[in-house]
Amino acid sequence: MEKQTMEQQMSFAAKVAVIGFFGGLIWSLVGYFAFYFKFIRVGPALALMPFVLGEWKDTYIGQLVGIGLISVLSIGIAFLYKLLLQKVNSMWAGVVYGLVLWVSVFFLLNPIFPGLKSVQNLDFNTIITSVCLYVLYGTFIGYSISFQYAEERQK
Repeated sequence: MEKQTMEQQMSFAAKVAVIGFFGGLIWSLVGYFAFYFKFIRVGPALALMPFVLGEWKDTYIGQLVGIGLISVLSIGIAFLYKLLLQKVNSMWAGVVYGLVLWVSVFFLLNPIFPGLKSVQNLDFNTIITSVCLYVLYGTFIGYSISFQYAEERQK
């Protein structure tokens, strides 16, 4: 009863924001663990590179602040998915969305990230791990938003 009342009080936009925040939090934490265990050469602090000066961003504090920044930026990414693809009720839309995000960060936005090598100069583990993380992130965002959209339409 209490859960049902809380769900009715949250608007669809609020649910999208929550999905975006937690999607960014969960998958950037997974990215941090991949960075910590050397599966990938760039951690969540990469998000700070264009905006923050100092060596502290290379420490674990910088990684944690990067996780927070990614979580907040992820809200906007979730709203972009809502705007473009919310009606597509397929896991594949999220997979493609994750791949598009990866291409955007590693190819299009690469010049604004001073700590990020070009894709040609990245090692194979970093490429594969980062692609997998972005695909999982896109799938999480996409499927969650499409599911919520379908739930809202049923009501």
